[in-house]
Amino acid sequence: MASLAVIATTTDASRWSMASLRSALPSPSPVSSSLRFPPSSSSPSSSSSSSRKLQISRTKPESLLTSFVGLAPLNPLFLSAPSSEYTGFDHTFTIIDNGGRVYAMRHGKRVPKLNRPPDQRRALIRGLTTQLLKYGRIKTTRARASAIRKYVDKMITLAKDGSLHKRRQALGFIYEKQIVHALFAEVPERYGERNGGYTRIIRTLPRRGDNAPMAYIELV
Repeated sequence: MASLAVIATTTDASRWSMASLRSALPSPSPVSSSLRFPPSSSSPSSSSSSSRKLQISRTKPESLLTSFVGLAPLNPLFLSAPSSEYTGFDHTFTIIDNGGRVYAMRHGKRVPKLNRPPDQRRALIRGLTTQLLKYGRIKTTRARASAIRKYVDKMITLAKDGSLHKRRQALGFIYEKQIVHALFAEVPERYGERNGGYTRIIRTLPRRGDNAPMAYIELV
């Protein structure tokens, strides 16, 4: 009997309590999940303490996207519950300081490739724009003529403004400096009353050899 009493006292002393387990758990943070125990009036040494169940509670974060780290949301777990604030996918993208948005795809942004990589395509467009502003009329393929049309119009629009900033922008695009100065000197008088439509495309016979469609592009 004495040995049984000693065993009973040792098991009561080594039995864990809910208070000690609660103190060992990490403190709950506002953005992470925390473990909470339901309140109970029974003592830790009772038999019902072993049948308690843990409850997981999540608190709503104050700011879902605090900084931009990519196109995916930082905390996708908090988007499982329906909310009136997050009814679409706009909350997964951040807003830049200048007011623009960062989206995943570029639908409707098709540009003429001209069978060139991006750097060579830009160099080709700059060269054709320079030659058209220098000679007033050039012969090229229809695809290239349509591609350089908006760039020629932009250079003429910069020349109509005439400011130093616009002149430096034109100098950064057109290859020859003398053409830029002549353009800024003649454009205000020639196209002062015209708002857009500074070029004209005239179709001509296909090119001999590969039968590529050709056209003349000229200044109006």
